[in-house]
This record gives sequence, C-alpha cells and structure tokens, in this order.
Amino acid sequence: MVRQAIELSVVDGLARVVLNRPEVGNPIDGIFCSELRDVANGLAGDPGVRAVLLEARGRFFSVGGDLNAFAAAREWLPDRIREWTGAIHVAIARLARLDAPLVAAVHGTAMGGAVALAAHCDVVYCARSAKLGSAFSQIGFSCDCGTSAALAARMGPARARRYVLLAETLTADQAAAAGLVDFVVDDDKVLAEAEQAALRLARGPTRAYGEIRRLFARALTQPFEAQLEDEAQALTRVAATEDAHEGIRSFADKRKPSFLGR
Repeated sequence: MVRQAIELSVVDGLARVVLNRPEVGNPIDGIFCSELRDVANGLAGDPGVRAVLLEARGRFFSVGGDLNAFAAAREWLPDRIREWTGAIHVAIARLARLDAPLVAAVHGTAMGGAVALAAHCDVVYCARSAKLGSAFSQIGFSCDCGTSAALAARMGPARARRYVLLAETLTADQAAAAGLVDFVVDDDKVLAEAEQAALRLARGPTRAYGEIRRLFARALTQPFEAQLEDEAQALTRVAATEDAHEGIRSFADKRKPSFLGR
C-alpha cells in the first residue's frame, strides 16, 4: 500500500513505522491520523510482528499538529478535530494492546502530540541535540494523542501537568531527567541503538512481553488485589506458551533461549 505520511515495513518480526513527510516536518494532520490508524490495525492483525520501531525522516521528528490547516479551518475545526482524534486515538489504543513492544528513536524536534506518540513507546531513545516541546496551551489548545496519560505515566502527574501548562520545551538531558525519554544517545547513533534494542525485543518472548505491557498499563488504575489476580492469570497464560517452555529448557541446558514469539 502506498501511503503519503507513513512508511511501514515488517522484516524478521520487526515492524518499522517511519514518519515520512520530511519536507513539511512530519505534521500530525488528517492524512497522518488516518494512515496511523490503518497501520495500527494492520500491526494488530499480524501475528508475525514481534517488535515495533518508531522513527522519522528529515530534520524534525515531528512538528506536531498542522497549525496551517487549523488556521484555515475555524468554522469546521471542531468537527475536523473530532475526526482526526477519532482516527489517531484508535491507532494509539491498538498499539497499546499489541504484544509487541514499541521502541522510539527521537531526533531533531518533537512537538505536541508527537511527544506523546514517543512517550507511549516502551523504550525511548533520544538524540542528544533533540528538543521535546509541548505547545498546546501556547496556542490556546488542550492536549490529545493520550498526552495526559502517557506523560503522567512517564513523568508523574505533577511534572507532566507543569510541562503542558507552561508549554515547556525540554532538552534531551532534561527529558531524560524527567523520565520522558529513557536513553540519550549521540545524534549519529540514536537510530542504530534504537534499532538494536528493537531487534533484540523482536527475538524475545512476545507473548510474555504483551502480558507485561498490559499489566503495567493497569498497575495504578485498579485495586492491589485485582492487580495481583491479573498477574496470576497472565502468568498462567504465559506458562502454557512454547517460549516459556523454551526458557526453562535453555536454563536447564545452560544455553541462550531461542524464542519463537508463541
């Protein structure tokens, strides 16, 4: 399928999702939202996907929302935003439910909803010269793309709220200190290191990864006893997988496991 804003490839279990409109800064607009929804639906239906790498081409990771489109659309802007968020929020929800872990490689500038897209990933690599900004309130908007959930989970609610309210822009080191990104890497190495991590995850126990992702997503939203039962049920399901048996056999044989993702 030919897409305008996103390039997708899946090789050896690793899905590469590439923001691919570098000439305009990889904006989040109607085209991007609908294409990300379609990509997420495809990944959710592909049992061969064992890890996802989110990256971008060009000077910017993403400039965030397409303000030029907003400026030309005052009368119909609420309806258009409802349409766009309807698509991109479905995409984010689908990606959150994958067994496959998500890794992001952030470079250049990431703004607004693009920061949230990276923050939803399980592991975020960030180029040392990158800037991560929240400009929602600066233009009189509230946030979308799961910004409130993803940033609160990574930074803590108070720090995330301040970041969005004050429309802060963080350096890579500041973002790492706040928990917004995981690793700060030299600019010329960020994609290679993110790719290496994604490939390592793509060779891992995919079903176990999925259970771990979902357990942590619920960890602070339900009673402790419910979380304990969810852990027990998840571990019971994982114990029946081929990968769990391979993990036990490899430990007994004193060798590295060879996981198949099932």
